[in-house]
Amino acid sequence: MTLLRNSGYWRWSLGVQLNRLPATMAPLAFTVLTTATTGSYRLGGVMMAVFIAAEMVGAVPTGRLLDRVGPARGLAAMLSLVAAGLFLLAAVASAGVPDLVLLALAIPPGLVAGGLNGGFRSLLAVTVTDEELPRAVSVDAMILEGVIVGGPLLVALLATSGPAVPVLAMAVVALLAALLVPRRTVTHAPQRTVERQRIPVAACVPWLFGLFSVGLLLSTIEVGLLPLVQRLGAPDSATAIVIVVLCAASIAGSALYAARGKVGDPRLFLAGFVVGGIAVSAGLGWAGLLGGVALIGLCTGPMMAVSSVNLQRLLPERRRSEGFSLAFTVQASGFGLGSLAIGVLPVWLAPLFGVLAALVTCAMLVARPRRAIGTPSVTS
Repeated sequence: MTLLRNSGYWRWSLGVQLNRLPATMAPLAFTVLTTATTGSYRLGGVMMAVFIAAEMVGAVPTGRLLDRVGPARGLAAMLSLVAAGLFLLAAVASAGVPDLVLLALAIPPGLVAGGLNGGFRSLLAVTVTDEELPRAVSVDAMILEGVIVGGPLLVALLATSGPAVPVLAMAVVALLAALLVPRRTVTHAPQRTVERQRIPVAACVPWLFGLFSVGLLLSTIEVGLLPLVQRLGAPDSATAIVIVVLCAASIAGSALYAARGKVGDPRLFLAGFVVGGIAVSAGLGWAGLLGGVALIGLCTGPMMAVSSVNLQRLLPERRRSEGFSLAFTVQASGFGLGSLAIGVLPVWLAPLFGVLAALVTCAMLVARPRRAIGTPSVTS
């Protein structure tokens, strides 16, 4: 595959994984910090909630700013600001300040960080060719699984050196990501009309709703693992089995999608969400739980990739950071609502909301012209 020989892609990949790493470290890092400095692990949870809320508020404005100044230049500056904010947070926490000050200091880096993923995703569009893009997105999804697992493990290791060390490490990682922002780009055909400079919201809605469905169903499964396992009469430690199956299936789905080299029909992946979600909800024993989780995992990477590729086709070049920032925010809202569903609904009912979202997305895509659903095959 030509993607494997694209050095620009691997530089982008390393940069974007470093950009994501602080977010995966933050929940445990904030908890370790506040437990040691204030005696309250709950404050760490509140701080994380404030950080996420700030990210969601700042995502679209930050993405719009990146489009104006240029994603490459803007990302380097904003990652430096995030690092400065995290350095300040660690220093002030070590000095023993009131809880409200710590919460307030979590807001600035969150506001700036909100649009960084969208900025990096817009750079991918000019780092790889159109033919390489589907594989690039799916390979990135595979690597992301390792970052998600590696973030908390890194915090646990660093925390042995001091409670503020993980937050300081988050700042250092942000600076390293700033150094790896891609500069070299590939040439694409220019967009043809001025009208294309407006984001076609109606055309983007099905793909945004698809990403929302991924977040909603995945968070329902991940947050609800304990009650789902307890419903089967199994010990709490059995949740590890389900996590391994979900992660392995997600990596396998992305790998198969990358190897096939075609965008594919998203309605197939949505059907997998529907069947898998119903199997998890129905309480069909271990076979139903593991089979449903595996099917959801297999379809997660491909659905995210096909949504991402189609959004890129729709977004104007000069508004891609803003558009992708909105997409990541929509997906994050799905994760949040899925977590809320587990907290307020019976365990069997919560996954059905993800199933419903997948059905609605599928209905939207059925109503669209066939040419809007797929793209040409990718050559090796």
